[in-house]
Amino acid sequence: MFRNTFQSGFLSILYAIGSKPLQIWRKNINNGYVKRITDFEMQSSVIEICGANVSTCFLTCPSNPKQTLGVKMPFLVLLIKYLKKYFTFEVQVIDDKNVKRRFRASNYQSNTRVKPFICTIPMKLDEGWNQIHFNLTDFTRRAYGTNYLETLRVQIHANCRIRRIYFTDQLLSSKSIPAEYRAFSNAQDDNAEEQYQNQLNNEPNQIMQGEEQYQAEYQEEHLEEQQHMEGEHEQEHQGGEEEGGEEGQEQGQEQHQDQGQEQGQEQGQQNQEELPKNEEQNQKAEEGGNAGEEQQKEENNNAGEGAPQEPPAEQ
Repeated sequence: MFRNTFQSGFLSILYAIGSKPLQIWRKNINNGYVKRITDFEMQSSVIEICGANVSTCFLTCPSNPKQTLGVKMPFLVLLIKYLKKYFTFEVQVIDDKNVKRRFRASNYQSNTRVKPFICTIPMKLDEGWNQIHFNLTDFTRRAYGTNYLETLRVQIHANCRIRRIYFTDQLLSSKSIPAEYRAFSNAQDDNAEEQYQNQLNNEPNQIMQGEEQYQAEYQEEHLEEQQHMEGEHEQEHQGGEEEGGEEGQEQGQEQHQDQGQEQGQEQGQQNQEELPKNEEQNQKAEEGGNAGEEQQKEENNNAGEGAPQEPPAEQ
């Protein structure tokens, strides 16, 4: 959107005073509202966004999801009024590794967390109007060790009042900034600048602490996963041994049955082979017995014929 535009000084993407302050913004409102009202403390028109759930009530720029801002300026400034409710905003950037990163700042978080594609940062807001300075170059380098190239998208969630959102190429003292780019009166300039310097000094430490905490949590999760995987491998190994033992028993039983069947078949065949032999032997024995009986009969007959006959008795 602004990639081919000459970028120097201040570049506003939202200004509440004007005919169409949300011309390049898209509204996503669920159980909430966005409207322009007059703030008595600021004595000018502001945009108020409120909703029951901060995640479902927000403004995003650019309005077209396929477009990007293409702003190369490293400092994002938001003039926001704290309504004593939950509030968060997101900035999506791209670094020299061609990776899209998101920075989410909110007043309901207590710890900084650095993940591969999103960095969540706690944000402390004072009562009334706040001037939030976001150093995109410093955050990208400290969180991911890469160089900031440009901003792709800005998203403002409920609940807050907005006077102006703009980019700048350098941070100036409050007295050097034009009045329409400030949220504080001249009497508040010194105190606001001191608070801003304290914020800049504390945020890098919070990022480093959050990164260390994330690394520790990641190592713990990785260790738990390894232990879980080792336990699963042991269970699978034990289950494999049990299955192997059962298979071995089944195979042994099958082999034993097969051997018994084979032996039974062999014995049956041998018995069948021996039956004809026994029958032949029995037949031969019977024939031999019959022959013996016939010989004996013949001998008896012969003996009867050759014996002398007794003379008949005299009368």
